[in-house]
Amino acid sequence: MPFTTRREDRPIDLNAAVEPVLGAVVIGFGLVLLVLLVLVLVQGRQVRRLRRRLDGLTRGAEGKGLDAVLDSHVNKVYAVGREVDELSARSALLEASGRRAIQRVGLVRFNPFEDTGGNQSFALALTDAAGNGFVVSSLHSRTGTRVYAKAIADGRSDGALSEEETEALRRAMSTPAAAPAAAPRRDRASGAV
Repeated sequence: MPFTTRREDRPIDLNAAVEPVLGAVVIGFGLVLLVLLVLVLVQGRQVRRLRRRLDGLTRGAEGKGLDAVLDSHVNKVYAVGREVDELSARSALLEASGRRAIQRVGLVRFNPFEDTGGNQSFALALTDAAGNGFVVSSLHSRTGTRVYAKAIADGRSDGALSEEETEALRRAMSTPAAAPAAAPRRDRASGAV
């Protein structure tokens, strides 16, 4: 049998198929390689920046590790909590003593005698938030000045008050007393205010 070649048996020449596009493929791969190299450099720079920040966070100011930094912060939080509790207790004491302080004042100036000029006499009412305190009256005349004091309990006097003293007490009691400030409540579980 003579040797015949059929079409299917002929070898394919790959070099001839690739050679016309080989230059474009090499240039394309070169561009892709260049873009990938730029991306690697950008990513490397970002990783270095991130590593510096992470090292700064985990090292702390004194070069300690993250555990030491966190322990230090937790200790500071507990110290602040203790200080807030102490300040709350001191504030409660100040509020309690402030309720007994003079908060309401009423003053009436008047002329008790017709032979003197000007309103040089006065009635002064001084009370705390509950209305406890005193009324001081000063009666001025040409021959002298007399001073009187009367106790006030719950906004009322135990003795008779003059018209001017009653007006001074009414003015004092109409003055609003300072309301105690509400202290913020702390959640003990979380330590939040």
